[in-house]
Amino acid sequence: MSLTTEGNTGQRVGLIRPAPDATAVTLDYRFGCHPSQYPESLFRAHDSRFSRVAADLLQATEKAVRNAGQEAVAKVVAAVHARFVYGHPEVRFNDGLDEIPYLACGVTEGSCVDINTYLVACLRAAGIEAGYVTGYFFPAEKSGTCVDMHCWVVSRFNGVVQEWDIAHHLKLGKSPVVAGLNPKPGCRVALFHSMGLSFKKLGVSDTKLLAEPVWVGDDGLMSRVGGDGLTIQMTEGFMHQPFARQS
Repeated sequence: MSLTTEGNTGQRVGLIRPAPDATAVTLDYRFGCHPSQYPESLFRAHDSRFSRVAADLLQATEKAVRNAGQEAVAKVVAAVHARFVYGHPEVRFNDGLDEIPYLACGVTEGSCVDINTYLVACLRAAGIEAGYVTGYFFPAEKSGTCVDMHCWVVSRFNGVVQEWDIAHHLKLGKSPVVAGLNPKPGCRVALFHSMGLSFKKLGVSDTKLLAEPVWVGDDGLMSRVGGDGLTIQMTEGFMHQPFARQS
C-alpha cells in the first residue's frame, strides 16, 4: 500500500495493490467516539463542476435570504427540501453540466448525493460556509451493518456549526428539516469530504466523491466495488470493510 494526497483538500488515500493470489481485501478503520472539529478544508470551496453555481441560482438564493439574518441557513435548507423527492434517477439533475443549475420550480427526484450537491451549492450561493461529508450510516435496526455509503452536509454561519440530512427527512416523511446527525436512529462514520476530487498520481481529476473503496484502472478511471463484492460492518470504535478481489 502507498499513500497519495488529494490535490484540492489535502486528504490522503491508500492505493492498495492486492497480492496476485489474494481473493479478498479487508480494510479496518479505527475511529474515536468523541466529537472533534471539522477541518477547515471541508468549508473551502474549489473550482469544480460540482461546486460552480449557475448565475440564476446565485441570484435567486441571494434574494431569498436577504435580511434573513441567522435564519438564512434554515431558509436555504427548507427551500432545497421542497425541491426534491427521494429516489435514484438514472439521469441526475446536473449530469453533463459544468455548473449546478437552478431548479426553479417543480420537484426533482434525487439521492442523498444529488440533494446534498444542490444544498451545498445553495448555501455557498447565500454566503454561508458549507461542506459535503461522505461516509457510512448504520441504521439502528441493522445491528452494525449497511450496504452502501451515505452523505450529509455541514454548515457554518456566524460561528454556528450545524449538520443536515435532508435525504433522511424525506425518506421518513419528516418535516420541517431540523439540524442534527441522526433524524433516523443509527450511527454514522465520516470517511472523506468535499466533491470534485483530483489525484494527480492516479491520473484522476474532478471526480465526484470518495468514501467506499473503488477500483482504479491504469487509465485513471474509477469504478465502484459495490454489490455483493462489498461487506460493511461496524463494532464499537472499529469498522470492517471486506471486498472481493476483482480481476
